[in-house]
Amino acid sequence: MLITFVFTDLLFGSTHIAFGDFIKTIFGKGNNPILQEIIINYRLPKAITAILAGAALSIAGLLLQTLFGNPLADPYILGVSSGASLGVALVVMASSILPVAFVQSGWTQIIAAVGGAAVVLLAVIAVSYKVRDVVSLLIVGIMFGTIAASLITILQNASNPDILKIFITWTFGSLVVSWSYLLVLLPVTIIGIIAAFLIKKPLDGMLLGERYAQTMGISVKKMRLLIVVITGILSGGVTAFTGPIAFVGIAVPHLARGLFRTSEHRILLSASAICGAILLLACDIITQIPANPLPVNTVSALLGAPIIIWILIKK
Repeated sequence: MLITFVFTDLLFGSTHIAFGDFIKTIFGKGNNPILQEIIINYRLPKAITAILAGAALSIAGLLLQTLFGNPLADPYILGVSSGASLGVALVVMASSILPVAFVQSGWTQIIAAVGGAAVVLLAVIAVSYKVRDVVSLLIVGIMFGTIAASLITILQNASNPDILKIFITWTFGSLVVSWSYLLVLLPVTIIGIIAAFLIKKPLDGMLLGERYAQTMGISVKKMRLLIVVITGILSGGVTAFTGPIAFVGIAVPHLARGLFRTSEHRILLSASAICGAILLLACDIITQIPANPLPVNTVSALLGAPIIIWILIKK
């Protein structure tokens, strides 16, 4: 099913491409440079980004739902993505003292997002050593996100409309990532996903509560730290390259549990990654339907929100 969505995403777009020409171009037998540019350098990296972002955000959401024992936890609940948004806002709004070309550079915004996410992640890690329960950590994460959102609002209020438009466009989310960006996003995402799979057994123990996990020999503080770091890498890395993408991290873990009817992380991690990739590929396909492509963040919310409502009604 994943392969079907990948090919559909590559074939479908604002520019119509005949199936025969598509197959020739994919296998390197085409001689049309325009089709090669569209498929190989635009649609293919976009599809790979959708797979990576969908898998990363879904796994991050699953980890946090396990940590907090809260079905509504998502990758943005610790404020890491809000920190990334604040980093981009600071750079974009600083265009009055920085060259416009520097501000609008993709790498500048990515570095700013990574820096903002890292600051919030380090703050959350520091707090995780001090607080004794995950509820306090959850509240602190929400507060960090609220502080970052408030600072962003202040910056927006002080900015002119042209500069504000650059930042607002970034917050819409975009899967259009070049090959040079993918060379960074790919290893970061894979490292985070592998790290999540390495702690699958302790995650099963965490489902039964922290006290029971301790009786099984699981270091709760260590697990809490690992989960925070892994989700920070996954959600912060994805947000830096794609902007914020809503509801994937919160909806997909529930979808995976419903489809596979299990709570074993050995299965759920793989299921969440695949379902997340398919969902975000579907979102990317839907964004191409109107004449003016829709922001992926909007479509993911329109697909993800009904899933959450359905889960709540079902339970």
